[in-house]
Amino acid sequence: MQPFTIDIPQADLDDLRDRIARARWTTDLPGVGWSRGVPASYLKSLAEYWRDHYDWRVHERELNKYPQFTTEIDGQTIHFLHVRSPEPDALPLLLTHGWPGSIVEFLDVIGPLTDPAAHGGDRADAFHLVIPSIPGSGFSGPTTEPGWDTNRVTRAFAALMDRLGYDRYGAQGGDTGAVISPGLGRLNPDKVVGVHVNGPTAFGPVDPAVELTDAERARLERLEYMRTEQSGYAMIQITRPQTLAHALHDSPVGQLAWIVEKFKEWTDPAADLPEDAVDRDRLLTDVTLYWLTGTAGSSANSYYETAHAGAWSAGEKSVVPTGVAVFPLDTSIRHALDREHSVVHWSEFDRGGHFAAMEAPDLLVQDVRAFFRGLRP
Repeated sequence: MQPFTIDIPQADLDDLRDRIARARWTTDLPGVGWSRGVPASYLKSLAEYWRDHYDWRVHERELNKYPQFTTEIDGQTIHFLHVRSPEPDALPLLLTHGWPGSIVEFLDVIGPLTDPAAHGGDRADAFHLVIPSIPGSGFSGPTTEPGWDTNRVTRAFAALMDRLGYDRYGAQGGDTGAVISPGLGRLNPDKVVGVHVNGPTAFGPVDPAVELTDAERARLERLEYMRTEQSGYAMIQITRPQTLAHALHDSPVGQLAWIVEKFKEWTDPAADLPEDAVDRDRLLTDVTLYWLTGTAGSSANSYYETAHAGAWSAGEKSVVPTGVAVFPLDTSIRHALDREHSVVHWSEFDRGGHFAAMEAPDLLVQDVRAFFRGLRP
């Protein structure tokens, strides 16, 4: 394992600003708003802020406050934050991001989870955190060969925890992390004491004979809307990620639009704009990370790999205790998830959204602490 420090060449930052300045802009149709994607008027304003006011170096320093490392597993570089708690008996916890997220998602929960006593909590709830960049994303860099579906990533993360000497640990994640985290439990039920996920969707169908709550019926309607109106990005990444990669890898404005659309569609519905749900600079740090690491294509390619390997299928029911946090716009249905997981903890929240660690870090921290409290030695 090698210590790692983020140090982006200034030439790369200058090139980013120059590309934004030379963007060729489309026009908006009158009155359509966000219904057909990101409006040009909104995107131009955000891109101008990115070019003229956003300071990567500030956020680079924030990330570098935390110990980072790289190691090679199964022929692939794995980058990760390893933030140990001041509490020696803290429970190790692997946090896994999704797409279009990154390690940036977790910046607001690191302090409260590793040092709860310093954040108004109980020191008994402390965690040692391992926060990897999924292969193909961030500083794990582009994948160098086919085959990196979520099952392979799960095996790599299990090897990472072994390499760190953690033989008893928990796992938490949302989006892709809500697939990888339960996968760790299925792979190593003797080591993973519990799995906490936010916003998981069951892979099997909902039983029509089961009576749903009003909230669950609304989630089913939301799921159907996502499968129709909001599935375009996924189908492109599942079927032709390389074609998409050429555009996103060459155009920072294209990369910005591709990601910011998801922050509009998946965040708290009470927010009018993405930056009303997530801090604007934090959002741009996530986008900039994709740009600077050249991982637009490889992160999209993970959808292709997983879909074509059938790796989104849950497989056998997990025996590991599982906690589920449901935020607005999530599509989690309890009885469907019970078929795939040993759900022992269920929470529903009225604020936040898909990017829970960024949108409602206080609620997520509270729920993670509560879930793992009963699973500690």
